Amino acid sequence: MDATALSGGFAQPAIDAAHVFRDVLQAMARPGRITRITGVSPPPGLSPAAASVLLTLADETTPVYLAGACDSAPIRNYLRFHTGAPISDRKDAAFALGDWEALAPLSDYPLGSDGYPDRSATLIVELPALTAMGARLTGPGIRTHAQLSLPEIDAFIANARHFPRGLDFIFTSGDAIAALPRTTRVETG
Repeated sequence: MDATALSGGFAQPAIDAAHVFRDVLQAMARPGRITRITGVSPPPGLSPAAASVLLTLADETTPVYLAGACDSAPIRNYLRFHTGAPISDRKDAAFALGDWEALAPLSDYPLGSDGYPDRSATLIVELPALTAMGARLTGPGIRTHAQLSLPEIDAFIANARHFPRGLDFIFTSGDAIAALPRTTRVETG
């Protein structure tokens, strides 16, 4: 294993992970709200925000699918060392990481079931930028509406039709994070 995989994690794992966990919960509770997460130095191709989310949420019981450029030896080794998470294929993933195009098609990921909607995948989508403009978001956790720069609209509208099943999304760009749970309604901005 490359020595770079052994570095770049949380300085104080329990404390740092608790802070990131709170940030992820806030992002899911307030869809469209952009938050900053710092504290790790991941290998190239993996943003600090995405790395922080995975170091907090992934462990040996949560299979992770790596798509496109994120499926590299340095990123695999980094995640294995810091989380113990098994690398999986799409159909078994609890988490999937990649850019929007590499993660497609969304129909390949677990959507959960009516009895166990929590058995769906969460997609961590690496974007070039995250801004509070674009698609119009409404639903739980949003007072009137929010806006977020999404890679497209139709996929999120289709995902909402599966409720209570469906995918949840965490968007990352550099140290920025925003979330779009399946309960959020998405419309053209």
